[in-house]
This record gives sequence, C-alpha cells and structure tokens, in this order.
Amino acid sequence: MMRPHVPIVAIDGPSGSGKGTISRAVARYAGWHLLDSGALYRLVALAGQARGLDPQDVEGHAALARTMNVEFGVGPQGEEVVKLDGRDVTSELRSETAGQGASRVAAWPEVRTALLARQKAFVQPPGLVADGRDMGTVVFPEADLKIFLTASAEERARRRYKQLKDKGSDVSLAALSREIAERDLRDSTRAVAPLKPAPDAELIDSTGLSADEVVQKVLALGRSRSLWP
Repeated sequence: MMRPHVPIVAIDGPSGSGKGTISRAVARYAGWHLLDSGALYRLVALAGQARGLDPQDVEGHAALARTMNVEFGVGPQGEEVVKLDGRDVTSELRSETAGQGASRVAAWPEVRTALLARQKAFVQPPGLVADGRDMGTVVFPEADLKIFLTASAEERARRRYKQLKDKGSDVSLAALSREIAERDLRDSTRAVAPLKPAPDAELIDSTGLSADEVVQKVLALGRSRSLWP
C-alpha cells in the first residue's frame, strides 16, 4: 500500500535572513508541522557543552545527535519552548554562542548523518515546513516548494542586533557583523552540504521587506502549486 504524499516546503538561507520567522508564519497559516533544523544542530552543540565534551570531539557529538532527548513545544503566550534532556534551553538555544557551535558541528559529516533520519521523521500529514540551510538541497530534495531566503549582510546583522537587544542582551553591532560574515564563509565553503540555493529554488531577497511581505510572497508561491487555498 502506497503512503499518501505529504507536501513539503523547504526554506533555506543564511543566518539572519528571517527563515525562522517566515517558516513559523507559513506553518501556522497552513496548519502544517514545522522543522527547525538549525535548532537540532544548536542542541547538539549545547548538549556537548553540558556533557563537557571536547569541542572537536566529532564522534562524541555524533553520538549525542543520535541519542539526545529533544522536545519542541509552545508556551502559554505562543512562544517557542525547547527542552534538552528535560531542561528548558530556549534562551540558550538562540544565543550567539549556540549559533557558532551549531555552525561548527554542522560541518561534520558524522553529525549530519546522525541527524538526517531525525529530520526526515518530521514529515507527517498534513504537511511540513522545513527551515534550514540544506533542506532543499540535501534533506528534502523532493520538496514541493523550495525557497532560498536571503538579505544583505548589513540587514541581517541589524535584525539580529535588534532581536538580541529586545531580549536584553548586551551585544555589539560590529561584532555581530563580523560573526555573520565568518559564519556565511564557513557555511558556504564547508565540504558537506554547503549553503547554496537548490537549482529549482525560488530566490527571495528580503532586504527592505517586512516579515509579512515575505510571508505573502511565500504563500503566493504555495498557492501557485496548489499547496493551500
């Protein structure tokens, strides 16, 4: 008996392009499941720190990728809640330290392989919105709609700066700009699953656009493929 087709929308792009915000909004509109693949890599890095692993211990981090207990949930105000081995790590997860750690472990083929089955298991009816850097190229090349979302490095640094300031973090815009440039270089030049648009991806430059304007563009593309009303 053939399994019914489960539609997938893959939204890829560099750090600070707005993938998370757009993906959550599209998933909410469609009533679909959401995969934040970047969170999984951040969780591997956080789990490694919590266990005192050497930052360069590839096999140790790959083992954590296979065995760590992860829970994605929603708080009373609709906010994101993420638990790692029963501990709320939501605020740690979105720190720059976790982001840098994620970029490091994501370059290891052993960790990517360990997380692949976990990511594919998110494909459940009625559909999935997958947010990441290689969703349309490696994890879900069969996706019904592939979006590559980008913005200028300056715009992405400003967005991240505002986001962290709003959370009360003491951050430097200049330091954030450097970190984003370094991460762009690392993510786009790594040997395994480098950050790049799929050949059939729709490119959206969100520089100067509001989140709602970008969401409307994605929803229009989905309608053109009969993915939702």
